[in-house]
Amino acid sequence: MDFDLSWLLLGLPLAFVLGWLASRFDLRQLRLENRQAPKAYFRGLNFLLNEQQDQAIDAFIEAVQNDPDTQELHFALGNLFRRRGEYQRAVRVHEHLLSRGDLSRADRDRAQHALAQDFLRAGLLDRAEAALQKLEGTHYENEARLALLAIYERSREWTQAAEVARKLDESDQASYSTRRAHYLCEQAAEHVARGEFDEAGRLLRQATEIAPTAPRPAIDTAALQLRNGEAGKAFDTLVALSDTAPLALPLYASLLQQAGAAAQRSGEALALLQRRYAAAPSIDVVDAIVALGGTTLTDTGAGTGDGEAAVTPRDSYVAHLQHQPSLAAASRWLAGERFEREALHPPVQRALDQAVRPLMRYRCAACGFEAHQYFWHCPGCQAWDSYPPRRVEEL
Repeated sequence: MDFDLSWLLLGLPLAFVLGWLASRFDLRQLRLENRQAPKAYFRGLNFLLNEQQDQAIDAFIEAVQNDPDTQELHFALGNLFRRRGEYQRAVRVHEHLLSRGDLSRADRDRAQHALAQDFLRAGLLDRAEAALQKLEGTHYENEARLALLAIYERSREWTQAAEVARKLDESDQASYSTRRAHYLCEQAAEHVARGEFDEAGRLLRQATEIAPTAPRPAIDTAALQLRNGEAGKAFDTLVALSDTAPLALPLYASLLQQAGAAAQRSGEALALLQRRYAAAPSIDVVDAIVALGGTTLTDTGAGTGDGEAAVTPRDSYVAHLQHQPSLAAASRWLAGERFEREALHPPVQRALDQAVRPLMRYRCAACGFEAHQYFWHCPGCQAWDSYPPRRVEEL
């Protein structure tokens, strides 16, 4: 059968026309989609600026459907879901991004970081930890380490927290030596509770080496030494601390008094407390001085003349009122006094003690959380060293 070239000549123009029509149709469809995507995007942006998050989400979903390859729309949508508390939807958006094979390294790290934030905000700490660990070696490394540090602190995983803090210390972004010392002290406290005093002592020595000027390692070391019957060593530890951290004396004045009495060095302890009190008066230091049988009065012979009562250690509370209008000092003085109408003394004393109790708390300088116990790590805002060493009444 002979091949007729006329059909070929007729077919070529026809194929050209059909191809041209198909390309025009594709271009028109592409232009229409591209025109719809920016419109939806800008409409969502307008809703977002007007704080209409529901309408913004609908607009961004429409934009993503029109242009599913746009990463920025996915990131915007995921962030909106997270802000609204729809963490499951945010997780799905960011996991979808991570599943794409055409995603650049920068966008992949960004999606991983966003996914970790989704888990953190949702309270899924184990999944957040796993997501944050994958950011090691990326642009988000330090931010991820800080988030991991917060997770380990909340769960009291001090060994892991110490490792992360060490890496942050080595990055030269900030100094975490005091924080690392706190972690070692927390571990030491756990060993003390289990009766493992040798291991606790080893950890406290490490803490002292890492942060030699921090007061907590020395205070915890002295408390452990006193517990082990090494009163002399405990006293020496606190005497050295009084030179490096004199402002923290109210926190360990009572411990210094106990160590001095146990080591039969009450005179040295009293002289030190009196000297520090003269420089910075505090009710806790007064309590320690009174417990040692001393006085804060500069002239201990005052009041010993005819017709005058001898000065007693408890008169230190009255003398303290000259430095500070302390209701606590007044209550302590009144507790040991006798009056003509003695029957009225107990109810007055109870009322005064009740009024004093809130004033004897410690207050976090970061969040205002108050507690009768001194905390190195605030239970309210999780800040370290945010409590001043003085009571609320003395602030």
